[in-house]
Amino acid sequence: MAQDARPVRGVIVEESRLPPGQYVPRGRPVIHYGRVPAFKPESWDFRVFGATASGEEHRYDWSEFEQLPRATRIADFHCVTKFSLMANEWRGVTPATIMQAAPPDPGVRHVMIWAEYGYSANLRMSDFTAPDTLFAMELDEKPLSPERGFPLRIVVPHLYAWKSVKWVRGIEYLLEDRRGFWEERGYHNVADPWREQRYSYQEEPGEGPP
Repeated sequence: MAQDARPVRGVIVEESRLPPGQYVPRGRPVIHYGRVPAFKPESWDFRVFGATASGEEHRYDWSEFEQLPRATRIADFHCVTKFSLMANEWRGVTPATIMQAAPPDPGVRHVMIWAEYGYSANLRMSDFTAPDTLFAMELDEKPLSPERGFPLRIVVPHLYAWKSVKWVRGIEYLLEDRRGFWEERGYHNVADPWREQRYSYQEEPGEGPP
């Protein structure tokens, strides 16, 4: 085995896959802000609103969302607290599937992901539509556990994990960028782990809202 590689859950991980300052922990740590919400399928819904192409809000109840076509992505996961979980198998609904049914206005360049309790994170449209981004419902062939975001979370593997919002309830299409929950509290607007974009004071011109 090469000196720059290690086994992680049966997968050989090259050190080059770890962004600067990250490490592979023992086990699978889980971090979240606030309490874990109870899932109530009879009242759960998923909304797509804001600058939609039609000007109208789109809504799915749980039975409708559950029937959307699913895709699988295998991707690493990088927490801003410096641990990385490697080679996770996520299964869920692609942003492209949702955008096809609920298209954005042509002027949309950002989205806000909304979750339970009003939690949010903003994303550039290029990050939202990246090939590995997924609204995940399963992890490693099992439904998400409640503390990992059941029944639905977004996964944006190429950004720090606070952008991978748990307990997602909707998408707001934005014509202008706006900071989400942690971005308003001093975290970087973009959150690229390869550039160690952890905090807002590191932002270059054009990386955050005016």
